[in-house]
Amino acid sequence: MTRADVFLGRLDPDMCVVTAAAGGERAGCLVGFAAQCSIQPPRLAVWLSKANRTYRVARAAQCLAVHLLTRDQRALAELFGGRTGDDTDKFAGLDLVRVPGGAVVLADAAAWCVGTILHRVDGGDHVGFVLDPLEWGEGRAGPLLRLSDAIGIKAGHPAD
Repeated sequence: MTRADVFLGRLDPDMCVVTAAAGGERAGCLVGFAAQCSIQPPRLAVWLSKANRTYRVARAAQCLAVHLLTRDQRALAELFGGRTGDDTDKFAGLDLVRVPGGAVVLADAAAWCVGTILHRVDGGDHVGFVLDPLEWGEGRAGPLLRLSDAIGIKAGHPAD
């Protein structure tokens, strides 16, 4: 095990579902790389894998929606993390809310934010999207789903 593995293995970030809509398509994926990146003005950054359909849709999107899930929403995390939108409509049967910029919000999320995409930053196998928040919402209460809660979810797309 490398020193990087030791350090990175101790991180346990909140997991998010990021959704994108553009050109009549919608997509979403489970994301472990997301954080606030500015206090004033408030900004969020989310990192999408270049291998994911969500990334391909997000390249043409104006806005992204970032959703926090609670630990009891593992099935939703498995849907967005363990299936690929290339062959599955991940949104079928879910309660959705349309908000500014055409973003798709999962109504049952613990909390959500829709943000306009300000910048895209190539970080290697992921691209960072810096978001200017437009709208916020909240739903269910409870402890948030973390990486350690989602370890067993096999990715719908390989990382490379």
